[in-house]
Amino acid sequence: MQIGLIGGIGPAATDFYYRGLISAFAGSGRDLDLTIVHADTATLLHNLETDNTAAQVAIYARLTDRLVAAGAGLVVVTSIAGHFCIEPFKRVSPLPVIDMLSAVSASVREQRLDRVGILGTRTVMETRFYGGIESAEVVPPPGPLLDEVHSAYVTMAAAGRVTDDQRAVFDRACQAFLETENVDAVLLGGTDLALVYDAATAGFPIVDCAAIHVDAVTRAAMS
Repeated sequence: MQIGLIGGIGPAATDFYYRGLISAFAGSGRDLDLTIVHADTATLLHNLETDNTAAQVAIYARLTDRLVAAGAGLVVVTSIAGHFCIEPFKRVSPLPVIDMLSAVSASVREQRLDRVGILGTRTVMETRFYGGIESAEVVPPPGPLLDEVHSAYVTMAAAGRVTDDQRAVFDRACQAFLETENVDAVLLGGTDLALVYDAATAGFPIVDCAAIHVDAVTRAAMS
């Protein structure tokens, strides 16, 4: 089945999905059939901050119409921030939507995690991953660290690269999670955090939401 990606939000996240899907399909010996359309990061962040669900859903729907015309059989939003309107989008999408929130929730439940820290945009952190995880307590960064993480994250996502100063902010938040918040793992609640952490080198347990989502997309496309 052809996969339709709504990409661009941000560039590094799109690259992560593209590379992940290429690797998954190469490992299976099957051909990858994929079309990517582009959504604008700044527009998404504005709609997120102003809670303009209708505007963002309209953008997704218009882009999905293009994916339908290209022959896609499912659609994927390659952004955790972009999932703020995923439920209303699912109701109007002309294609099945592979939802990250449900995939990550299932993974957290299967891992039997009780308490997880979360990094990402302000909305993702304050809503505890949009309330999408019921089996574990989701903990945002304490005090002013939440605003620092949000600022570092949105700047990194727009640029598609991480600076040393931004990395230091994320590291401080993770240190607080592990040393004072007693979390079992840190949930990477922003797809672009793949620029900063991965399971092999992080040095602490992580829940890699983007990787979990890529696996879910792969299974759906191959089924």
